[in-house]
Parts: sequence; C-alpha cells; structure tokens
Amino acid sequence: MKNICMIIIGSSLVGFAYNWLLIPHHILSSGLSGIAIMLGLLYPIDTGVLNLILNLPLLVLGVWKLGKRFIGYTILSVVVVSASLYIIPQMELTHEPLLAALFGGIITGVGIGIVFRASGSSGGFDILAMLLAKKTDFPIGALLSAMNAVIVIASGFIFGWDAALMTLVTIYATGKVIDTIHTNHVKLTLTIITAKGEEMKQMLLQNLYRGVTISDGVGAYSGEHRKVLMTVITKYQLAELKDLIQQTDQHAFVNITETTEVVGMFHKGS
Repeated sequence: MKNICMIIIGSSLVGFAYNWLLIPHHILSSGLSGIAIMLGLLYPIDTGVLNLILNLPLLVLGVWKLGKRFIGYTILSVVVVSASLYIIPQMELTHEPLLAALFGGIITGVGIGIVFRASGSSGGFDILAMLLAKKTDFPIGALLSAMNAVIVIASGFIFGWDAALMTLVTIYATGKVIDTIHTNHVKLTLTIITAKGEEMKQMLLQNLYRGVTISDGVGAYSGEHRKVLMTVITKYQLAELKDLIQQTDQHAFVNITETTEVVGMFHKGS
C-alpha cells in the first residue's frame, strides 16, 4: 500500500509538471511522454490519451518479459500520469520559458524519483531500453540517451531550436533530480546464502533478466551445506527483490554491496 501511494503521488506530480509548466511553452519531456506531448500539440488529441496509447504495447510486452510486480507498478504509474494529463487543466504557471523548463524538469524528476523509490518506473523508454538490453550489450543509460536525443532533434525541427534547447534543459534537470532521489544507475551485488538453492535460483531467473552465479558453501561453525548465489542488479530492483528473497527463504543470509564498476555482459548473465 505504501508503494502504491508513492506511485500515485509521484505520477500525479509528473502530470502537474507537464500541464502547468512544459506543455504551455511547447517544451517536451523525455521518453514516450515527450512524444505524447509533441503529438498532442500537433493534433487535437488529448495528451493523456496519447500517453496511454503509446505505452500500451510496451506494457503488454513488459508483462511477459519483465518482473510482474515491477511491471504492475509501472502500469499503475502510466495510468495515473495519463489520467492526470487528462484531468488536470492546462495553465501557464510562468511566462518565462526557461523557468518553466527548469522547474518542470525538477518537478518531473521528483515525481519519477518517487516512482523509482517505490520499485516502479514511468514506463515508455524505460521498458523499451530494458527489453533491448536483454538482446544487446549496450547499457540502458546509453540507450535512453540515444532515444531522448531523437526527441530533442524532433523538437527543434517542429517547434524551433529555442524549444529544443528548453527541452534539453528539462531532460537534464529531470535526470539530475532522479539521480539525487534514487540513483538508478548504481549497481548492487547481491550474495545470497540459502538452504533452498534451487527455489532461490528459479525465483531470481523468473523475476530478473540478469545472470545468476551459483557455488557451493559450507558453514564454518555448523558444517551445513548451503548454496551461494551471486547476481548484480540495478538499485531500483532492490526493494522488490528483498521481498521475493524473504518469501522464498526467510532464513537466507543476504549481503548487499554497492558495485563500483561492471565490466562484461551485465545484461546477459551467464
């Protein structure tokens, strides 16, 4: 319930930022929401409806390919953002485009950061990048940056390069605030020692798209045999994974450490 409330609050903040700051000045956000804003400005279709339609195919794919709780929270976030865009009236909170871009990005970052803290995502390019990362060796951050670059360039050609630069300010501010609230790019190494090695392995493989390394361990004091599972995840996956580990084995010993650098096939585990 706490996570659901956080997602509703964070997603509603995103809707306010779009309708009160970004859209009135033809400033786009990052991701599919940015494309929805652009199409909403060009055609007489509500931005909230467009946001839901654009995210729908990726959400359907995510249900099959990504963790069930994660994608469930993401669906909730997309629905709340779309509903907020539809319900909240558009108004020009400030007449200064730079202030609108900066504070629109900050408020959007706060909202998305809250959603990330609740083990969800705002949908769109996040899901697309994760799905692509399962088939490629490129990091998610690079994929997201490339996709957002397309939005900035499209904004320049359609609304003018002043609007494109404002969009760039918004995307930059959003990213910085998200990193402050919830450092999405931080990697964590989980070492799990458990007597239920097979059950734990199956749980990890079903809910993560990371690899898992398994080794045998023996308790120095008890002499009992245990399985040692090691995997590397991104920080936003931690909350969900801790719950799943607890459900699988209440007596499992879990060591969580921050990973300085990952070299090799992070997205294609072995």
